[in-house]
Amino acid sequence: MFMRIDRLQAELPQPKRPDPNAAAALQELLGGKYGEMSTLGNYMFQSFNFRDKSKLRPFYSLVSSIFAEELGHVELVSTGVAMLNNGPGDPTPDVDVSKAPFHDMQDIRLAGSFLSNGGGAMPMNSNAASWNMDMVTTTGNIIIDLLHNFHLECGARLHKLRVYETLTDQTGREVCGYLLVRGSVHAHAYALALKKLTGVAIEQMLPTPNINLDRIPECQKYLQEGSHRRLYTFSQDYPEAAGVWSNDEVALPGDPPGNLEVVDGAPEGGKIPELDGNYGAFAPNYKPEEIFEIASKLYKKSR
Repeated sequence: MFMRIDRLQAELPQPKRPDPNAAAALQELLGGKYGEMSTLGNYMFQSFNFRDKSKLRPFYSLVSSIFAEELGHVELVSTGVAMLNNGPGDPTPDVDVSKAPFHDMQDIRLAGSFLSNGGGAMPMNSNAASWNMDMVTTTGNIIIDLLHNFHLECGARLHKLRVYETLTDQTGREVCGYLLVRGSVHAHAYALALKKLTGVAIEQMLPTPNINLDRIPECQKYLQEGSHRRLYTFSQDYPEAAGVWSNDEVALPGDPPGNLEVVDGAPEGGKIPELDGNYGAFAPNYKPEEIFEIASKLYKKSR
């Protein structure tokens, strides 16, 4: 079972202005081939289908812990997309819908984000192609699955770097910076797991592509706080992951030095931002005052 925490894994700065084309680029990190829906789907079903869980507990615990983190990564990217989309159109209360308040959306790459989704994120890539189950690999063979996961994380690193290079807005760049650090943890973890199973020093292929994160300003605070050395279990139930992510191992060359550590529970994270309503998009409704009043009464009643 899963427990949800009403926080993001990282604090996201508010965008200076709506930037729906930047949001479209960020969609690639959600529903692209190497996006967070893919990493989530792979590790989720691998953990559900895992054979000999009790006999291979360190590897099962590793995949399960990373799967739990990926749920939060999907949330983080989705929030970034919604924040960047937030606001296009006329925000004026009682806006005249006959005056084409969304006229500018004709020139936006993912107009469907507004026409169908009210500016929200969806499981699709930057060209609106739907994410699908063909991007999930779960063979039941532990070495093949781990090797696939290592490839997936290396592909995701390349993915994030390319998206990062398209962005100038602070919100999207923060999403990329955090995910680059955490994705490096996952690639490193799968490399260590394969090494312990096969003896092959696959960690010598890290990082791939070979660009140190000290060149990415948005990665620095996460590196300095040691996020690159921590594997979070998001519960108290997977301490065996320490058999792979061992304190005997150290951070990758090029990152701040230190021993690896398993952390029971979740990172502190940051507050989930409030998304403004948009009258022209009927979100939450054209006349939201009554909805707000009802919601306020229900909230007070719940306390």
